[in-house]
Amino acid sequence: MLLADFGAQVLKVEPPGGDRARSDPGYLMWNRNKVRTTLDLETERARLDELLAAADVAVFDHTPKTLERLGLRAEDLAERFPRLIHLWTPGFGTTGPWSELPTHHGLLTGLTGAAWRQGSYADQPVWYVAQIIHHAQGVLAASAVGAALIQRGANGAGRAVTVSGLHGMAQTACPITMAGSPGRGPGKPLGGGASYRLYQCGDGKWFFMGTLFAHFFQRALEALELEDGPDRLDVAAAIQRKLMTQPRAYWVERFRAHDVPIGTVESRGDLMASEVIRANDLAATVDDPEYGQVEMVGVPARLYGTPGAVRHLIRDAADADIGAFTAPRPEPGVLEVHEGPPLAGIKVLDLGSVIAGAYATAILANLGADVVKIEGMEGDPFRGGGFVNYNRGKRGLGLDLKVDEGREAFFDMARQADAVLDNYRLGVRRRLGVDYAALAEVNPRIVSCSINTYGTKGSDAHQPGFDGVMQARSGLMQSQGGEGNEPVYHSVAINDVATAAMGAFTVIAGLHARTLTGAGQDTETSLAAQGALYQSGDLVSYAGRPAPHDGCRDCLGFGALERYYQCTDGWLTLVCRDAAEYTAVARTLGHPEWLARWDAETALAEPRDGALAGEIAEAIKGRKRDETAAALLAAGAPSAPVLGSFEAQHTEYFWENSYYHLRNHPEMGQVITGRGFANFDGMPLSYDRMEPELGEDSAEVLSEYGFPHERIVELARNRVIFRG
Repeated sequence: MLLADFGAQVLKVEPPGGDRARSDPGYLMWNRNKVRTTLDLETERARLDELLAAADVAVFDHTPKTLERLGLRAEDLAERFPRLIHLWTPGFGTTGPWSELPTHHGLLTGLTGAAWRQGSYADQPVWYVAQIIHHAQGVLAASAVGAALIQRGANGAGRAVTVSGLHGMAQTACPITMAGSPGRGPGKPLGGGASYRLYQCGDGKWFFMGTLFAHFFQRALEALELEDGPDRLDVAAAIQRKLMTQPRAYWVERFRAHDVPIGTVESRGDLMASEVIRANDLAATVDDPEYGQVEMVGVPARLYGTPGAVRHLIRDAADADIGAFTAPRPEPGVLEVHEGPPLAGIKVLDLGSVIAGAYATAILANLGADVVKIEGMEGDPFRGGGFVNYNRGKRGLGLDLKVDEGREAFFDMARQADAVLDNYRLGVRRRLGVDYAALAEVNPRIVSCSINTYGTKGSDAHQPGFDGVMQARSGLMQSQGGEGNEPVYHSVAINDVATAAMGAFTVIAGLHARTLTGAGQDTETSLAAQGALYQSGDLVSYAGRPAPHDGCRDCLGFGALERYYQCTDGWLTLVCRDAAEYTAVARTLGHPEWLARWDAETALAEPRDGALAGEIAEAIKGRKRDETAAALLAAGAPSAPVLGSFEAQHTEYFWENSYYHLRNHPEMGQVITGRGFANFDGMPLSYDRMEPELGEDSAEVLSEYGFPHERIVELARNRVIFRG
């Protein structure tokens, strides 16, 4: 979808009978701008080969055994189609006992530890309503393809690229922990400490107070008239008592007057109707002969030079479409085989901080870019905490952009750079004199990407914002908690990590466009765009569409045959999608009478807390987790254990799939991290360095950018450059 949004000619090849997800409203969103053809991969190989010969990129999502059986592995195709970029997106990695599981978000979040990371009221895993890991996998896959296309250039050979569900998890929710440590426990359903959590007001309505930094929290206390000091033993309780004295609208007005970042808890429907979405063109409406008027999330990033667009819903390919796809192109010259990371040689100047901006450039570094993290004297305010995770692979430059000498040095670097990325509050980069207009004046080929919370248009554009604020406003919190329950704060910073992935994709799309036009451009994306994108299937709207899934307090799943169940020694995930899988469950658990009591159609529609769910829970609770999951899977019912992060780190399957990486950290000792976000030609990407200290590499970086030694010394003497 992302490639198609930005102009790629995408032909969707479906099996006879169509895509299994064709009835899902999200199908209309994720397959827009494409044309569709039907092909039996078992019997119509000549026709497939004709399409592969014409393609720049081929995308496969089969399990490892199926891909091998069909002869569609990259090594099977490379000799005949040497320019082809072969993208494989398996659900659960490429090898090991769970690699043949069918793609399913509940199975993936349970197996990888994400379900145990989410805060719960009871001590149990939590089922995510939004399919955050699958969306991350998709954005990473689009970025990897874009990077491979850039590297391929005019005459280069194709590459084998793998982006699995494990890569999506590594980017979204894999924490860095000290080796041997259980790491942080799950968060809390209402949020963290007093300064960053959900609160209820006197009218029963909720908002999220996103005062992540001390100056924002102090302003919040002033708005609450608690600046003389609330009860220090329980600040949150004191704030909650105060908030119950007035309705939410009263407090929103006061907090806005004090420039405090807050987000009112809204529904998913409220998001699509909001000024933030409408003003920033983040919704699209398409007329369709079958569905009528269809509204969906719009293009999630803006490239001002080569903008994306929603042109049409998926339609069947006509002869002219196939003819255009397979039209002969000029024969390439001598192919140059590329190795190593695809963005090697790309120079990125990183003005990002906290999570979204900083993490976007870390993804680019993982893909091979040379990223220089530029910090002022105060440093990234997120140093400590997750800073290690979000700044791997970079070199550090301490540079004062507020003085003329600092800006001059920055522009001298920008003349040689390929991209600049920031996540300043709207208006700051212009105030500093480093906006796109200033960059383009010194380097017309540069790609500039700016990230913010609410986009660049609308009355909220200049408001401060953080991940939790957009979680509240986007409907993520309400949908996870369920109608009539407390909203739920996601322990994973969904919008931040999603925007980081989209920021990386946006830069890559801009760089790829430059290979075609020769020009750089200004680009942007926002937390609001990703708050919509990562719920995009649930936000598709048309007359008569079925209601999207909703969560509940400590949600365990979407139905009796699609949820987590507790065993004697842990939890497992059960997923049934058809009659055969339901039959396998009933017989494996020793209850064939269920088949008479609930036929398959009825069973598949049974709720997560109904009679059938109670029967299954009772049958499973006395069994061992691993042997029960294995027995269900062997019988044909998809099942896997629900692992915690510490247990996952000690499970060989993840190491076999290059999911984890053991590194030495100068302060933390041995740490376990997620390794990287793609494999190229069978080799996993990884980082060659951990996070930089403030200004750690200042002299080295400037020297490599051609600064004479005398100038570097002078800049250091004047404290224009520095080391923390």
